[in-house]
Amino acid sequence: MKSLITKKDDLLNNFFWVYILAVLMLWIKTYITQATQFELGVEGFLQQFLLMLNPLGSAMLFLGFSFLFSGKRKYTSLVVVYALMSILLYSNVVYYRFFSDFITLPTIIQTQNFGDLGGSILSLLQPYDILFFVDVIVMFYLRFSKKVQKETNCFGYKKAIAIIALALVISIVNLGLAEISRPQLLTRGFDRNYIVKYLGMYNYTIYDSVETLKASSQRVLADSSDITEVVNYTKSTYANPNEEYFGTAQGMNVIYLHLESFQKFLIDYKLNGEEVTPFLNSLAKDKNTMYFDNFFHQTAQGKTSDAEFMLENSLFGLPTGSAYITKAQNTYQAAPSILKDYGYTSAVFHGNNGSFWNRDEIYKSFGYDKFFDGSYYDTSSSEDRAEYGLLDKPFFEQSESLLSSLPQPFYTKFITVGNHYPYKMNQNLVTIDKADTGDASVDNYFQTARYADEAIEQVFNQLKELGLYDNTMIVLYGDHYGISGNHNEAMEQVIGKEITPYESANLQRVPLLIHVPGMQGGTNHTYGGQIDLLPTVLHLLGIDTQNYIQFGSDLLSEKHNEVVPFRNGDFVSPTIYSINEKFYDNKTGLLLEDSQLEMAKSIKNEVDYKMGLSDRVVNGDLLRFYTPTGYTPVDPSQYNYKNENVKSN
Repeated sequence: MKSLITKKDDLLNNFFWVYILAVLMLWIKTYITQATQFELGVEGFLQQFLLMLNPLGSAMLFLGFSFLFSGKRKYTSLVVVYALMSILLYSNVVYYRFFSDFITLPTIIQTQNFGDLGGSILSLLQPYDILFFVDVIVMFYLRFSKKVQKETNCFGYKKAIAIIALALVISIVNLGLAEISRPQLLTRGFDRNYIVKYLGMYNYTIYDSVETLKASSQRVLADSSDITEVVNYTKSTYANPNEEYFGTAQGMNVIYLHLESFQKFLIDYKLNGEEVTPFLNSLAKDKNTMYFDNFFHQTAQGKTSDAEFMLENSLFGLPTGSAYITKAQNTYQAAPSILKDYGYTSAVFHGNNGSFWNRDEIYKSFGYDKFFDGSYYDTSSSEDRAEYGLLDKPFFEQSESLLSSLPQPFYTKFITVGNHYPYKMNQNLVTIDKADTGDASVDNYFQTARYADEAIEQVFNQLKELGLYDNTMIVLYGDHYGISGNHNEAMEQVIGKEITPYESANLQRVPLLIHVPGMQGGTNHTYGGQIDLLPTVLHLLGIDTQNYIQFGSDLLSEKHNEVVPFRNGDFVSPTIYSINEKFYDNKTGLLLEDSQLEMAKSIKNEVDYKMGLSDRVVNGDLLRFYTPTGYTPVDPSQYNYKNENVKSN
């Protein structure tokens, strides 16, 4: 026994074996984490093997750089790198629990939002999370314990390079096998799930950083010739307006009601026999309301900001991060600036910090005249505050005087926050019981949705009292999903069916209701997404969009394109769904027959091309090279949203 203990101590006194122990621990931890904490869709022996293999090359490579140091510094560098890789892994676990996505370099840059996220982050933590750092504690013990003698000899650069070379060989083999399973993995990387599944969390981080830097360089390298292909494409895909609806709302005010985290399944849903959203249900049946029941959110990591970005510009959000954060200084031809040429005043109302999602900067580039952020509202009462700003009912009450101050016609947007994850609400304010699935987020969701529904009814009543109702187009839209795929087990109880990949795509529907006094309404089954809102609204106002660069098309047009792309390259349509590189028949929910795959792949190629063009416009800031006839470009320096009645600290 004594000899075994001595042998163990000898091993730990040798830095090479400490390195081997670190590699083994990180490899095993990362593999278990990738297999259990992320829904990667791993299928077949090769994908399972790659999921097990991919952490090994990364662990060997990054930890292997410690051999380049001498003395105790090699122990210190080993522990530091080990701790950083563990923090990165765990951070992605927590991020994935809500967003079903992975952290990117642009999301790390979005630190200005973190101050408002405290409660949401805490709700994502689990008691077993301490297990993610047990091995880190072991590594710190090996570094600082006096019981473990530190080898001070230099390992030798040749041996160090040999270890790093071996790690690179393993990673190259990994990449080669991944390309066999999924060709063009790195050149068609719309979906981060694929990168993590095939290459692992750490290689994904490198890939993401490279792609982010490439995107950042596009603006510098772009010139006026780059816009030509984009103009030709948007003109060729333009859908001319429906004569029956074109100009129906001409000269009217426009009010967008941004429904936070609102999914379409809530409409007409009954919980224990009681309607969850009685007002929205009645509004969907109003004779002057067009209700779109096949309308999908198309957001990615930017979530709420992506939804706003699309409805204002008819450009897709970025594949990583938020354009609101990284592209705020770009040139845009957004709805507020287009309507300014038609005499419209524009404003956004939001009872939260103006800097959240960098709104106080990008709204200037959009041409918004006013931004009434949290500084314009009384948020002193704790009962009136939500985690992300003022609760919806007091928010709308306090917005009444601000709205009345605007010259007509106006174009406005009200951003609600009451129905926001983690869906906690003062029980004195609720008017419906929780669900009983055992999942707190899902159970609470119905109470905050009911509160939002009541607040929307309040807005309609206020507009009638102000005399604005009969001359205002009101557009209500859900910004993104409320319940992520991590809650599928509870959601299966809610919707009464198994959530397959096909059904998960169906759950990405969000409400869209367009209320125009005098317009013939009804339920519209057209497939569309948030990218289509701008041309639809402009055509209702009697403004043709043919000369603008917009990637959506009028939902009411007979030539509307009913293929709805998602940011990860998937799509839905009335006939075919593309989900995780598989194609489904929309009528049966089953995989397509081989004879139908050619058409599906053709649509997929078109979706990829469309997304790529939009990204070129945003990353290259290409709109600076193109000004539509009759359009007045925006000068962001003209706008100042500071509330002069609030004293600076």
